[in-house]
Amino acid sequence: MQQPYEPLRAPDTSPRVLVVDDDPTVAEIVAGYLDRAGYAVDRADDGPTALTRAAAHRPDLVVLDLMLPGMDGLEVCRRIRGQGPVPVIMLTARGDEEDRILGLEVGADDYVTKPFSPRELVLRVESVLRRSRPAVTGRHRLGAAGLTVDPEARRATKHDTELALTLREFDLLSFFLRHPGRAFSREDLMREVWGWDFGDLSTVTVHVRRLRGKVEDDPARPRLIQTVWGVGYRFDPTGRED
Repeated sequence: MQQPYEPLRAPDTSPRVLVVDDDPTVAEIVAGYLDRAGYAVDRADDGPTALTRAAAHRPDLVVLDLMLPGMDGLEVCRRIRGQGPVPVIMLTARGDEEDRILGLEVGADDYVTKPFSPRELVLRVESVLRRSRPAVTGRHRLGAAGLTVDPEARRATKHDTELALTLREFDLLSFFLRHPGRAFSREDLMREVWGWDFGDLSTVTVHVRRLRGKVEDDPARPRLIQTVWGVGYRFDPTGRED
């Protein structure tokens, strides 16, 4: 268990980022880069400490290592996400594709593989936080097939019941509602929803699967978010099967 850590000083309005990594060198470098980028940074080096700090000072985003003593990053992510919608970027070892997919399955919004560039991580943090902010005034509500999305409030409902969506799930649903009937490849969705021109396309696959689990009446036989074989996915508000 680490000694009490005093969060790096930053203006009260600065977004708060919780960095969770048991490697003190990695944690110090990441915290330093985020601090210089204007973020208020808190740190924890194990799972229980991370949960304590997240409860005491709700972070705007968590940078979370998968391999932690006491409680692994997947469980930490589950518990933090269970307390409310907080964006999570996971740090994973290169080549551990199964762990990356599990991280996305439990609600992580993004991941960065080790070894990584701290500057790249800061850019990822900026990207995720930018997309988590309420939309600018003038973005109207979107709706179809019993689904409604309010971009300003970042609130989504199905038949008036609120959906617990992660940041990327919300963005993905919003994109589909804005483009009904059109087929998009995973590369298209990666570029338009994630804002990346390259990346691991399994990220898109996992998020589509998670979103289906929340908006489809029968996720095993999706009728709204349909697979277009050889292309990608299409949102069909009529719910007709091909």
